[in-house]
Amino acid sequence: MADAAVKEKPADAAEAQLTDGFNLLIDALKLNGLDTIYGVPGIPITDFGRMAQAAGIRVLSFRHEQNAGYAASIAGFLTKKPGVCLTVSAPGFLNGLTALAHATTNCFPMILLSGSSEREIVDLQQGDYEEMDQLAIAKPLCKAAYRVLHAQDIGIGLARAIRAAVSGRPGGVYLDLPAKLFGQVMDAEKGKNSLVKVIDAAPAQIPSPDSVKRALDVLKSAKRPLIILGKGAAYAQADDAIRAFVEKTGAPFLPMSMGKGLLPDTHPQCAGAARSTVLKDSDVVMLIGARLNWLLSHGKGKAWGDAPKKFIQVDIEPKEMDSNVEIVAPVVGDIGSCVGAMLGVMGNWPAPPADWVKTVTSKRDENVAKMAPRLMNNNVPMDYHGALGVLRDVVKARPDAILVNEGANTLDLARGIIDVYKPRKRIDVGTWGIMGIGMGYAIAAAVETGKPVLCVEGDSAFGFSGMEVETICRYKLPVCIVIFNNDGIYRGTDVNNASADPATTVFVKGSRYDKMIEAFGGTGVNATSPDELRRAVNEAMDSGKPTLINAVIDPKAGSESGRIGNLNPQSALKKK
Repeated sequence: MADAAVKEKPADAAEAQLTDGFNLLIDALKLNGLDTIYGVPGIPITDFGRMAQAAGIRVLSFRHEQNAGYAASIAGFLTKKPGVCLTVSAPGFLNGLTALAHATTNCFPMILLSGSSEREIVDLQQGDYEEMDQLAIAKPLCKAAYRVLHAQDIGIGLARAIRAAVSGRPGGVYLDLPAKLFGQVMDAEKGKNSLVKVIDAAPAQIPSPDSVKRALDVLKSAKRPLIILGKGAAYAQADDAIRAFVEKTGAPFLPMSMGKGLLPDTHPQCAGAARSTVLKDSDVVMLIGARLNWLLSHGKGKAWGDAPKKFIQVDIEPKEMDSNVEIVAPVVGDIGSCVGAMLGVMGNWPAPPADWVKTVTSKRDENVAKMAPRLMNNNVPMDYHGALGVLRDVVKARPDAILVNEGANTLDLARGIIDVYKPRKRIDVGTWGIMGIGMGYAIAAAVETGKPVLCVEGDSAFGFSGMEVETICRYKLPVCIVIFNNDGIYRGTDVNNASADPATTVFVKGSRYDKMIEAFGGTGVNATSPDELRRAVNEAMDSGKPTLINAVIDPKAGSESGRIGNLNPQSALKKK
């Protein structure tokens, strides 16, 4: 049991060992290897955070619960264990709930632990401190939600949360902890016996042999095959099997942004630089841990061209099949088991048609050659390509570093420009395409992997979580933040002709974000040219010290909404 177990003398003067809800939750977390908590202290969980820290759990305190939640979510992606976020009740819970919904949408295992008001007062709506029916609010936005009312149920409650978070398609789980629960006292031995060590929380789900054969038959029949690797494939940590399978097929592969690095972006089969060609002209597409959502234009429409398509899908969730288009060969199971099963029966696999491979390779090489001069420019002020060309070289020299990336143009262009060489080394906004994940992801990536982190941010995206630079400095984390500062959202050149107020997309001109981190003892650098940026980033990555580089980008650089401007409706009157 935790060292802080409560001792009391009963009436008969015989000393009895007692424990309480605080200690039972701590012991349950430790028993299941959940040794890191991301959160914000406050009523009613302040003492729990202190006691967890004293018991050997690492507790990282953030400046905002949403950022702590994002940290917990990406910790789940990187480790395959539920990341744990701890929040106070009501407003704090709601702040964390955004990250919980994000984790569920992205299939990241996460548990949100939130203190809450007492049930008898909440149910009668009598006006308790931060009164809110948190369980009811959480349920529609996560994979599962539970409430623990009695100390003897803490072990079972946490066990259910762990299983729900990691089994099948992973996701977010909410665990409601009313304030009275923490102070409940019970016999220590009975408390110990009530704890549950979760065994085989995410059991393998083996695909049927028929589905494996069907998928391989369809793939073998292809004249223009394509394999798409999603973040589900990266999450599976079946890296060797996936690489062996892709290489054995000889087919071009297209990595989604967080699937990059399963095979290096410089691999001869990688079609990342020929994305438009392979989507339009392929005839058989195998999806491995990728979904046909908006990021892939739902598998239809202009992006996919007129060539008839047959889709093979490998996914742990059977309901994902046929979500947008017909899947002629569904393979249901965990990625590792599915890819392993296919490898086991492939035999002597024929090479894909040489003309298809030549077409893809030629288009890729043509696009790479066309892009190269833009990435080597030394313009002042910098444009996106010149700045990202520098960061491309930095990542190439440091393939073990974690790249965190968010923004509009900063995100869209970096996806195609910065090559990734190892799995789970690029983490970004994910399925929703939201802003604000940057600092939380950077903190968790440094904590969970021990590797240096390069966090590339648009100036707008940074604003959602920028105060967490203090958290980075407080914990002395090896994080280098590069802010692409073009004075605004998309561009810093919009003008408001109606009043003296600045345009809605424009920020303070010439902002010096580097001064923020200096206020907390970190290193700040203002970089105005690619050469200055290269020197500053290399020094920061070598030092391992918290650093923020204000990369001054031409305010005219960038486009409206990045590459998804078509999703931003235009006024009909404006068009006329």
